[in-house]
Amino acid sequence: MQIQQISIFLENNAGRIAEVTRVIAKAGVNIRAISIADTADFGILRIIADKPDVALAAVANAGFTARVTDVLAVEIPDEPGSLAKVMELFKDTGVNIEYLYASLEGSKEKAVVIFKVEDIAHGLKIVQDHGLSTLEKF
Repeated sequence: MQIQQISIFLENNAGRIAEVTRVIAKAGVNIRAISIADTADFGILRIIADKPDVALAAVANAGFTARVTDVLAVEIPDEPGSLAKVMELFKDTGVNIEYLYASLEGSKEKAVVIFKVEDIAHGLKIVQDHGLSTLEKF
């Protein structure tokens, strides 16, 4: 299953991430995974939230530019080599990864890797065909 990621575009100024996270917190939304990519002038804050619709509305109402993207949240064992196995699987089956980031799940035995892949349907099929678990939310 795929999951919704919210990408928020920010000027690269001190305090902008604090503003966004405050808006999300006031909306009663829990951030489950977070990543930021930046340049000298702007950044893209990517989040997985427990209530993505509420989070998106809150940041949009606060004047931030944001969009929703479908990504894969793949659950893997939290042990050496687990990510390498998924990377090899994607390489061998032609899944092009645009970016990824990770979050630890509530249990110590699992990690969740968020994959933005070029072809979400193909990536999802490969993951499911090889017995990997995907999450709808976490």
